[in-house]
Amino acid sequence: MEHYDYLIVGSGLFGATVANRLKNDGKKVLVIDKRDHIAGNVYTEDVEGIHVHKYGAHIFHTDYKDVWDFVNSFVEFNRFTNSPIAYYKGKVYNMPFNMNTFAKLWDDVVTPDDAKRHIEEEKKELNGKEPSNLEEQAISLVGRTIYETLVKGYTEKQWNRKCTELPAFIIKRLPVRFTYDNNYFNDKYQGIPIGGYTKLVDAMLDGIEVRLNTNYFDDKDYFNSIADKIVYTGMLDEYTKIMDTENFQGNAVVNYTDSTPAYTRVIEHKHFDSTSVSNKTVVTYEYPEDWTPEKEAYYVINDDKNNKLAEEYRNLASKEENVIFGGRLADYKYYDMDDVIKKALEIEL
Repeated sequence: MEHYDYLIVGSGLFGATVANRLKNDGKKVLVIDKRDHIAGNVYTEDVEGIHVHKYGAHIFHTDYKDVWDFVNSFVEFNRFTNSPIAYYKGKVYNMPFNMNTFAKLWDDVVTPDDAKRHIEEEKKELNGKEPSNLEEQAISLVGRTIYETLVKGYTEKQWNRKCTELPAFIIKRLPVRFTYDNNYFNDKYQGIPIGGYTKLVDAMLDGIEVRLNTNYFDDKDYFNSIADKIVYTGMLDEYTKIMDTENFQGNAVVNYTDSTPAYTRVIEHKHFDSTSVSNKTVVTYEYPEDWTPEKEAYYVINDDKNNKLAEEYRNLASKEENVIFGGRLADYKYYDMDDVIKKALEIEL
């Protein structure tokens, strides 16, 4: 029976980064994945010559130069800038919340002071109360007009929970700025791998043995016996349409912030990569849906109940010998892609 220094369970960004590190250190590594493809939830597949983000849109952005240099050592990244728009009751608004947004919401807004006047007046609704849920946090940041128009419907569809049932910290991820700048992220580096994320992960796993359609839990004792250490990364709904048009919506990401339609956003994958030359386009409609065990896991829901349960699992996991846990699912934390790679580069192996 062949023996390995490390078994990596999962071929997403965390697993692939750790595997690459270990290979470069001269370790013998086996990567297994229960799916029929590598790259986890950043997997991109070729449809009509377009690199489709199968599990939802992923835009790489980071301020970590070492992470940016690391991913660019495998593939070249384009200069895609994420400038999504929001669709609400027949009107479109710029995202993130910026002066273009405020000027469309309020007719008398021209300067940052005009916008701040409206927002500060609406924030008084909380009367100094410390936000206890997402709805209150949103109102404390941008007031009720922006919350009702651009946050509430989208967020409740995305999480399939009322905003009053979600923790306050989630909304802190939304950038708000008083400039006419439609760039969603403030990070210094931003882009998407030319050729798709699968090409990136494939290059990271070059020279490493990978077994797909292989579920660790189908024969856990066997897999534990063939490696000295285990790196465990485990634990969108979407409809995809190919359309006979070159340009469907004119933007990569359109968020639907009303409670209707049922989908949260529409992704047109062609706009992520300017090298796509197809005379067709691929459009994905993303719908909210509760997770059940037979489905793939995507997002963690960090409410009080789940965080307490996660802490109990962490205590149990800490007793596992020769097992390293990492990644969004194994850590039960909402990581951006660069944070996943950063941790994988720095974790003690």
